[in-house]
Amino acid sequence: MSRYDDLIADARLDRPILIDGGTGSECLRRGVPESHNGWSGAAALTHPDIVAAIHTDYLALGAQVITANTFATGANIMRDIGAPEHFDEVNRRAVEIAIDMRERAGASTARVIVAAGISNWSFSGNRPDLVTLRHDTATQAAIMRDAGAELLILEMMVDIPRMTATLEGASRAELPIWVGFSLGPEEGCEADEIGNPIELREGGRLTDAVAVAAANPAVDAMVIMHSDVRVAERGAQALRRAWSGPIGVWAHASALIDGRIVHDGIITPRDYASYVPAWMAAGATMIGGCCGIGPSHIAEIAPLVNRADEGRETPDHG
Repeated sequence: MSRYDDLIADARLDRPILIDGGTGSECLRRGVPESHNGWSGAAALTHPDIVAAIHTDYLALGAQVITANTFATGANIMRDIGAPEHFDEVNRRAVEIAIDMRERAGASTARVIVAAGISNWSFSGNRPDLVTLRHDTATQAAIMRDAGAELLILEMMVDIPRMTATLEGASRAELPIWVGFSLGPEEGCEADEIGNPIELREGGRLTDAVAVAAANPAVDAMVIMHSDVRVAERGAQALRRAWSGPIGVWAHASALIDGRIVHDGIITPRDYASYVPAWMAAGATMIGGCCGIGPSHIAEIAPLVNRADEGRETPDHG
């Protein structure tokens, strides 16, 4: 069986799985300059050593999934920053760096999955139409697959129409897909502020989005991500009611400071870890982090995930 087959078999048995934390925000924290309308998407080309070091740190902590730095490498973003000719190269190199770091880490990472994140986000607000988005996503997913990605993660799905187009495009690569839903405003809010029924950040019921995703045979798991730590428990509860497969929480912490969304330093590792038991009680077994959640946070939650797995019988994958 493949690495991925083993991992998803564990997930379907509700075995706790440690996921990595944010990569793009960690690039910025470590000194990668933020690109106007491009965040840290080009880091695989401009600062490959920093990207490699981030993956290495997560691998050393026992993360079973590491995600290439591709959240901000969509075709629309590459057009926005005036570098569409680097679309193929930046997506390919981001995946290759993650694979290289896994291989360098040795036998301890024999079952680690390299995922590639795909988003339909736009920092400029210049969003492509759905036909273009579907085509761009299919092209990006094929590049990632050919570079060696074993899993595609749809990051920051904030509305149903664009989620659907992104999912349809990604499915053409014939890789397994995990869908990540975003709830509440990016700067965060209290759990009782996201409404009932819960809606995605830019509209559409979470339950309706889950139904669309569940109808696609490529989808193996669903997660709450790019969502504030305070709303993640309610999101996980809603996911569990609507979806019987594996679910996870990769929350973020952010705040609006002087008109800018800031992730760095918003939540301590200990405070982030304090939310994990509630997420797991809600049914989330794949635990990691997103923007503003770095290796120090993953180091704090790793013992919680590992302890939750203690005493469980290891499944026989053949």
